[in-house]
Amino acid sequence: MPQRREAMVYEKLDEKAVRCHLCAHRCLIRDGRKGICLVRENQNGTLYTLVYGQAVAIHVDPIEKKPLYHFYPGTSAYSVATVGCNYRCQWCQNWEISQAVREEHLLFGSLEAPPERLVREARRTQCRSIAYTYTEPTIFFEYAYDTARLAHSVGIANVFVTNGYMTEEALEIIQPYLDAANVDLKAFRDETYRKLIGARLQPVLETLKKMKEQGIWLEVTTLVVTNVNDDEGELREIARFISQELGPDVPWHVSRYHPAFKTDEPPTPITTLVRAWEIGREEGLHYVYVGNVPGWAMPAGVRGESTYCPRCNTLLINRTGYFITANRVRNGACPRCSTSIAGVGLG
Repeated sequence: MPQRREAMVYEKLDEKAVRCHLCAHRCLIRDGRKGICLVRENQNGTLYTLVYGQAVAIHVDPIEKKPLYHFYPGTSAYSVATVGCNYRCQWCQNWEISQAVREEHLLFGSLEAPPERLVREARRTQCRSIAYTYTEPTIFFEYAYDTARLAHSVGIANVFVTNGYMTEEALEIIQPYLDAANVDLKAFRDETYRKLIGARLQPVLETLKKMKEQGIWLEVTTLVVTNVNDDEGELREIARFISQELGPDVPWHVSRYHPAFKTDEPPTPITTLVRAWEIGREEGLHYVYVGNVPGWAMPAGVRGESTYCPRCNTLLINRTGYFITANRVRNGACPRCSTSIAGVGLG
């Protein structure tokens, strides 16, 4: 049977109301009601998580699929998710599970998988890390936190693939056990966040800066959506923010959008992604990657999936899709010019 688990990071108020401080929505939840994520419920003045130990997706993935290209490349990540999300992105690529509690026609069963089981299976399948992914780990925070603590105790790393909408309080709690994160920076316009996502931009920017300050290995992904965030000016602002506020060694993944959920805009043109790659390099980023383009040959000079030395341009990590065919990094450096290559466990 599912475990009844009291939530973390909330406060009790008068008249049996509660205030959730887990994500930047900071929902005021009356007795008998749920938060925006719909997986946290106030029951008689106590806030409970409704998804603790209830996995809706479990897979062993290449770490490159997260995508994390500079964190133990070539290793596997034991990947887990529950239903639910604190966003309502109109173009969500995982909408079948992220929006399952919001869309009444979506019915998904879950697998009871307590933290002990996740860690045991991660060890059995020789995964270097556990990734909390597919939906939003912030909304199953208690589940992720307990698993992450247990994972660390046996030498397994922890990874969040997140929209970055968590509060500073939540980040402070998970930080000792969180080794890496890929954060979706979905746009650089607050209006886009408000109208199409149901959130705000600034909390995401603050999370990114805080993660960097805390020493969590950080990579950033922007799903480039046609007629939403594909303007060159906006892409340049994203690249400049990463380069100047987070540092030029933070990898930026520009990913191709495909029509999904409630949008039918055409797939991102390859030319747009190529231009985004060029903009990232123009803004000083050392590592820019083009994703979701299997089988496409990039124009000469555009390094879509592979890692090159930012100083001498030597091919260091050659990737085909999510898989590595060669890794020439030695002791964290380029074997040709000895330039340090940013990352964790590169070789």
